[in-house]
Amino acid sequence: MHASNRTAGIAGILFLLTFASAIAGAALYAPLLTDPDYLAGSGADTRILLGAVCELVLIVANIGTAVVLFPVLRRHSETAAIGYVAARIMECALIAVGILSVLTVVTLRQTAGADAGEYLPVARALVAVHGWTFLLGPGFVVGIGNGLLLGFLMYRSHLVPRPLALFGLIGGPLMSLSGIAVLFGAYGQSSVPSALATLPEIIWEASLGIYLTVVGFRLPRKARAGEFLRSRGSSLL
Repeated sequence: MHASNRTAGIAGILFLLTFASAIAGAALYAPLLTDPDYLAGSGADTRILLGAVCELVLIVANIGTAVVLFPVLRRHSETAAIGYVAARIMECALIAVGILSVLTVVTLRQTAGADAGEYLPVARALVAVHGWTFLLGPGFVVGIGNGLLLGFLMYRSHLVPRPLALFGLIGGPLMSLSGIAVLFGAYGQSSVPSALATLPEIIWEASLGIYLTVVGFRLPRKARAGEFLRSRGSSLL
């Protein structure tokens, strides 16, 4: 396999891994995030800890996409490529804060004992911290980094079809603006308007992961022209 296609394949697998780990983490966290009295209940601590592991995998995969793609993307705009790496790191820092808040709730439940009821406001505050980190990380920073910057780099480089890259260029800013709208209370993060605003970015990231895994990078236009001429020449022989 050509080195560039190997790089594309690794990046594609990492993008798909971010989807799988993020969905798994959110599903495993559900008992803690949806039950305001989780601290005083029977708990599902093992499930929550597995969710934290999934989000740690998400952090590794997120940063991995930026590290793997950076040498390729910097050829087309080093400034935008560095911005993409920085956005990925910032997103992961916010996710890490969310993991810590969830793990702290688990520790409180395991150590509070008969006094668990007294710590319910603290646990609810920590769950609120997780919600804000999700909004500001995956809900806002992703739109700038994975959407706008990566979409611009892919559009400019022709490494993927330009109509596909447009999903990132359009979906990223739309997602970030939606995050700001949620921040100011225009609608809820799990509302229909939020889901519709996030959809183009989801399509972009999922399609990019599949495309890079299955197809790889498109050849530069000059290389494609050279391949076409070589194929024409061989057909005439």
